Amino acid sequence: MSTGKKSQRLDKILGHLGYGTRSEIKKYVKQGRVAINGVVVKDSGIQCDPGTDVVELDGERIFYREFVYLMLHKPPGVISATEDRREKTVLDLLPTDFQVFSPFPVGRLDKDTEGLLLLTNDGQLAHDLLSPRKHVPKTYEAIVLGHVGEVEAARFREGVELDDGYVTLPAELKVLEHSKEADGAHISRIQLTISEGKFHQVKRMFESVGSRVTYLKRLSMGPLVLDETLPLGAFRELTDSELELLRTYKGTGASKS
Repeated sequence: MSTGKKSQRLDKILGHLGYGTRSEIKKYVKQGRVAINGVVVKDSGIQCDPGTDVVELDGERIFYREFVYLMLHKPPGVISATEDRREKTVLDLLPTDFQVFSPFPVGRLDKDTEGLLLLTNDGQLAHDLLSPRKHVPKTYEAIVLGHVGEVEAARFREGVELDDGYVTLPAELKVLEHSKEADGAHISRIQLTISEGKFHQVKRMFESVGSRVTYLKRLSMGPLVLDETLPLGAFRELTDSELELLRTYKGTGASKS
């Protein structure tokens, strides 16, 4: 049993992984249900290294990890928050064995917006991805009520003024499809990449050019791309390669010039 720098109390390790409260874990230990390196322990406060010591509960090995990294295909109707008394949150979509890690959304999507949302309890990674200095690009697909074309794309490339006077950073607008409703109203399906995250930014950008977003979906955030095989409301853990891309991502460094 380790007493080095990486060692932790046994009850803290098991509690972090969701195996019970401190008092419940103390009871498990007293009942002889917990072993470290094959030796039954009697003190729930004993120190061990979860990275090297073999911890077992009822004969089953406990695999410890500090962080979780989840890709969620956020559905409309839930909010990007960790808790709310009135609204369903994205954490409510996770089973208990992931909720115990206390993950939080990295950035936010509006309640009616769907698509890619990263959930983690790794505060440093979240800070790096949300840092204004990095200008992490985020790509969206949207359905817009109103005709959108090259004129609007040119304005977005220069930056548009929002309703509060803020001028956005340059954004890349691609028109994917034009259509008309029965009443003759223009509908545009577009893809937009922005490198900042002001409140309701995509919707406000289109309002500034006389259009209205009726559907919005985030496709990517930096190097992380939504897994389109994930149904709405489903999630999966990031792959090792996806996590490495996020950890090494340097951002675009875009600026207003």
